[in-house]
Amino acid sequence: MFVSLGNTIVWRIAFGRMQKQEQGFMPVMLEMVKVFGGFGLGNLFPSSKLLRMIIGTERFARKLHKEADVILEGILDEHIARRAERERANKDHDTSAAQAAAAAATEDLVDALLNLKDDGKGHGFAFTNVEIKGVILDMFLGGSDTSTATVEWAMSELMRNPRVMEKAQNEVRRVFDGRGGAVDKQGLEELSYLKLVVKEAFRMHPPAPLLAPRECQKTVTIAGYEIPAKTRVMINILAIGRDPRHWTKPDEFYPERFLDRPPVDIHGTHFEFTPFGAGRRMCPGVLFGAALVELLLTHLLYHFDWKLPSGTDPQNLDMSECFGVVVRRNTDLHLISVPYHPKTVY
Repeated sequence: MFVSLGNTIVWRIAFGRMQKQEQGFMPVMLEMVKVFGGFGLGNLFPSSKLLRMIIGTERFARKLHKEADVILEGILDEHIARRAERERANKDHDTSAAQAAAAAATEDLVDALLNLKDDGKGHGFAFTNVEIKGVILDMFLGGSDTSTATVEWAMSELMRNPRVMEKAQNEVRRVFDGRGGAVDKQGLEELSYLKLVVKEAFRMHPPAPLLAPRECQKTVTIAGYEIPAKTRVMINILAIGRDPRHWTKPDEFYPERFLDRPPVDIHGTHFEFTPFGAGRRMCPGVLFGAALVELLLTHLLYHFDWKLPSGTDPQNLDMSECFGVVVRRNTDLHLISVPYHPKTVY
């Protein structure tokens, strides 16, 4: 459910209301995530072309990429045709100012990238359909999967900590009951406690616990180990986020800890808390990823009450991990949802 909801929201952001292609595109994306996150024997012997041919993973990945490319090309063609129709209507004065404003308000990511493509023609750089499709694929492969994994971990921790769940849910419903349940930007900015919950979820369960490899610029000594210059290293942000030297009771899900210590943010300026990395090569989707997690949790906590299946002890909930492109739960999270019907809506 969390994956489906997250993918639907990302789809709406990227493509608007183009729903007929979604049924073909999303299964391809899910397969690509499985392929890229799975173990490949050929990676252990990269010089063996024969082994890669026998395994067939690379061939299957190319097939999936071609299928996704065909779908994305069709989506771009539809957007370009729609833009041309709007421009034609504007030239013929068939569109009122209100209609033009409404059309601009419904622009999606593809429209924004096409605008960048048009603007780039006179600024000395080429931004073609190939780059547009690459940005969209990065958004789905790097943004949707990581965000939904974080939401799943956050919901797991909330089920194990009823006090936190009640406090977060009360805040969400207090803010949005008066808005008829419509989640908007202004309301999201008022969710101070939910933001702490999101931070705590990123601390305990960063979707990518090992950052992309870095190279030492000079020889350094860390914890008694000498690391020569030019050595490729990987940063374990999961271990840093649970280091008792920086966090009190690090294995406890306690969002209020961010109120009891000097402030930290997710933008890589505090090295004890870097769920998206730090520096020039930190994750470029930090703002989008954090906002998506917050939006998903807000909808889930507002519209439903959540229960574990009968007989399940919250403290015995399986929290083992399974590593792929991102770190997910090793077992599915089974929850019972009860729709919430606030009196103020009626």
